[in-house]
Amino acid sequence: MAFSVPAKLEAELDELVTHYPQKRSASLMFLHALQEHFGHLPREAVEWTAVKLGLQPINVHELVTFYPMFRQEPLGRTQIKVCRTLSCAMAGSGELRGHFCGKLGLDPHHHGPQTTPDGKFTVEFVECLASCGTAPVVLVNDDLLEKCTVADCDRVLAQGR
Repeated sequence: MAFSVPAKLEAELDELVTHYPQKRSASLMFLHALQEHFGHLPREAVEWTAVKLGLQPINVHELVTFYPMFRQEPLGRTQIKVCRTLSCAMAGSGELRGHFCGKLGLDPHHHGPQTTPDGKFTVEFVECLASCGTAPVVLVNDDLLEKCTVADCDRVLAQGR
């Protein structure tokens, strides 16, 4: 299947470029829009963006790999973000992440997000979820689990959200 951007989205991006003094200045906005539409940024989206903005693919790829909000792989339907900052780490967030990884067959030592082969779950360590007083915290899609326990982790996995 060849990569293509829907005509409506391409028209919006073409219009967006007119708001910047140089085409390349629209790079981040292009990437955000493409990721919102496709759910991630496959290599073809990087190449397409480079062509549209008159850049080399490496110029776009370095943005995708530098900024943590961009994803090169699809995320699972249930996204599990385990806080790893000091309060949560001291309260056991490493063990919670390890538990999730163990139950899902993921590598607990891998850096970055990991998605199960069936696409149901993505687990990742993230920086501060802004709830230090209720550590450890885990964000499951849009639900914040405070004072999270292994039992809470098992409930998340059983629900398959």
